[in-house]
Amino acid sequence: MKIKKVAVIGAGTMGAGIAGQAANAGCEVLLLDLPSKGADVNALAQKGLDRISNPANPGILSPEVAKRITVGNTHDDFAKLAEYDWVAEAILERLDLKKDLYKKLDEVCRDDAIISSNTSTIPIKFLVEDMPLAFRKRFAITHFFNPVRFMPLLELVAGEDTDAAVMDVLHAFCDAELGKGVIRCADTPGFLGNRVGCYAIQAALHTANDMGLSPQEADAIFGRPMGIPKTGVFGLYDLIGIDLMSDVASSLVSILPKGDAFHDVGTKLPLMERMIADGQRGRKTGAGFYRLNDGAKEVIDLNTGEYAPVETLSIPIALQAEKDGVIHVLKDRSKYGDYAWAVMSNVLSYAASLVPEVGDDGLGIDDAMKMGYNWIKGPFELIDEIGVDYLIHRLESEQRSVPAYLRQAQGSSFYNGLKIRQFGGGWSPIIRPDGAMRFNDRRKELTPQAENEDASWYNLDDVAIVEFHSKANALGAGSMQILADAIAAVPVQNLRGLIVHNDAQHFSCGVNLNADTRFFRSGGLGRAR
Repeated sequence: MKIKKVAVIGAGTMGAGIAGQAANAGCEVLLLDLPSKGADVNALAQKGLDRISNPANPGILSPEVAKRITVGNTHDDFAKLAEYDWVAEAILERLDLKKDLYKKLDEVCRDDAIISSNTSTIPIKFLVEDMPLAFRKRFAITHFFNPVRFMPLLELVAGEDTDAAVMDVLHAFCDAELGKGVIRCADTPGFLGNRVGCYAIQAALHTANDMGLSPQEADAIFGRPMGIPKTGVFGLYDLIGIDLMSDVASSLVSILPKGDAFHDVGTKLPLMERMIADGQRGRKTGAGFYRLNDGAKEVIDLNTGEYAPVETLSIPIALQAEKDGVIHVLKDRSKYGDYAWAVMSNVLSYAASLVPEVGDDGLGIDDAMKMGYNWIKGPFELIDEIGVDYLIHRLESEQRSVPAYLRQAQGSSFYNGLKIRQFGGGWSPIIRPDGAMRFNDRRKELTPQAENEDASWYNLDDVAIVEFHSKANALGAGSMQILADAIAAVPVQNLRGLIVHNDAQHFSCGVNLNADTRFFRSGGLGRAR
């Protein structure tokens, strides 16, 4: 079966994003939402289309692509779903609403149509427990991440009865046509990305509050120094929406077993209840943990709820960790090092404790955190960087438990070239889809042809790969030196070509203006002439 026509039910942020990406792939798309009162009965679906058509934050490639999307409503246009190959549900995270919808879909959709849910937390066994076997065979979870067009992760989850051919069709389509990094996940609460990602966010949130750090201080540590986006935790809460992020955490609390460590951090901070009630829900309402007041950025006091101007923080250990590795901030004995260790040790231990529940190794968790949460390294890559024995020793010195999977790596590592440690012993090769390659996999077995502080280049299968690694990948003299060296080597070594590639959070922020300014002020331009 080839997917050519895609229907999406639910035109919110995620549903509209899925519709946009399907249209980007050349599909004919039907986007449905509830009927609206007033002149435009399709107002909700149209609002979703307008959102992804906004040039300031586009979910579609061009205005021409938007013409592939037809909007409608679930009252007048539901019967049209019989014409579609794949119907993706992206409605509210309410099990009762989803179950009611599936019963209606079973009556209307073709017998060979694939049905999926974009749920972020609810296991598939609960979603389809009331549905007939024929429906369960063609049902899967396709969990996209926001913004759909740009975030590469797609978690693909099969139920006990999902047909293998259905999974293969969805995997191939989402990989080759939608451009996603597809991870097949076990049917466990939160799957991979949100199970670990939400825990990390909640742990950072509660630890900052317990240790008396300000949101600004916490974000300065739980951010770039750890290889995590600079929004940190409080900034990320504002970006996602304080109410929405709280709901995701609450959903996980409701479905995870009582002994799961998530329960220790899954609640809201006391201040957050009041913030949500007062409309301080993040960027979408203009105020959250941060706000703009007459153009000036302010940050909230977690104790009083009052705002104060954001200060310019100077934390040398954070800068060192960002440049030289997270181990430096973990070993620091200031309050910032204590915060970093308290958060990261819990996050890494939690990730290790999930194996083998969520999979036989840590590869899926690492890939999910990199593609879904934009971490530079996944938890097990971070453990290898920090040192397995260092982590175990510190946990034991604090009389904390050591997860079995972490213990099995003692004296060794989780990665060995292009192999990943399996739970219980042994190594398995890292396998990617046919035709796909990730340079961060291959880099582990390569030696740079030339490198400096700003960039490196490698010979990968007779192709020169140039990679920047300056701060924010800013382009300076070092970057240009490596690029020039690689360009010169192409004809000399008879290479097939040159690719500039980056695994970092940002490809490049552009030219290093500070370096250029120093160059001009020193009279460098005159000397160059």
